Amino acid sequence: MGSYGLAMAEIRKVGVLGSGIMGSGLAEVIARAGYDVVVRSRSQASADAMVASIDKGLTKAVERGKATEDEKAAILSRISATDHIGQVADCDLVIESVVEDLAIKKALFVELEQIVKPGGILATNTSTLPVVELAMVTKRPELVCGIHFFNPAPAMKLVEVIRPITAADDTIATALAFATQCGKDAVEVADRAGFIVNALLFPYLNNAVRMVENGTAALEDIDTAMKGGCNFPMGPFALLDLVGLDTSLAILDALYAEFRDPNYAAVPLLRRMVAAGHLGRKTKRGFFSY
Repeated sequence: MGSYGLAMAEIRKVGVLGSGIMGSGLAEVIARAGYDVVVRSRSQASADAMVASIDKGLTKAVERGKATEDEKAAILSRISATDHIGQVADCDLVIESVVEDLAIKKALFVELEQIVKPGGILATNTSTLPVVELAMVTKRPELVCGIHFFNPAPAMKLVEVIRPITAADDTIATALAFATQCGKDAVEVADRAGFIVNALLFPYLNNAVRMVENGTAALEDIDTAMKGGCNFPMGPFALLDLVGLDTSLAILDALYAEFRDPNYAAVPLLRRMVAAGHLGRKTKRGFFSY
């Protein structure tokens, strides 16, 4: 465990690439843990908007008595926003949470390899893509891993640390220590599509859709049953609508492509709903209307 503590001390400055809820959530969590954070988005306007949303969230926390004005000021002082990727050059760890597209992520890792200082760890927040493929486009595959936060990052306790077969033990120890320092429950998992949570969750969600398609029960009754019978906070259809049906379909397709397990083969109803643009809460219509 000696190297675990030593590894933890190596991370001082963290780069976060990507915008939106996940990018701002990551920046907030990491700054709260005492690290300096550079948030890079494609435009300065979207980078500034991320900081503004963090500011707004922290203001609410102060109003609710969950944080003090001094804590809010200290957290915000540790965050800088930029549209220039060169600003992450001196980061000890860079985490990307850009769109779930392997070609886009590979191009980004090629760029990061050239920019980030030697010894800097390059991490992906992917939920399904093979981390080893990102590692192999760099000249430092031993320093590449997955650090998968769940959305919204400030509220969700879990982080999956993904170990591709190329990663050094020290890299994984550092990632686990970093996630723990961020106040999360960190678990280590091999580089397989879906990791732990999605590989178990999505067959369940897919089978719920199959039940409706087969006429076994109404979707409202299935949600009621899983909440009452398993003590789940929400049923499978409310969860699908929250995650987004398009995102859910993409995850199932990635799982099926890797494992060829029938449990991962998306039910036709799900594919039809995505084709129709009924994607859940974000389009005001999915399995339920919002």
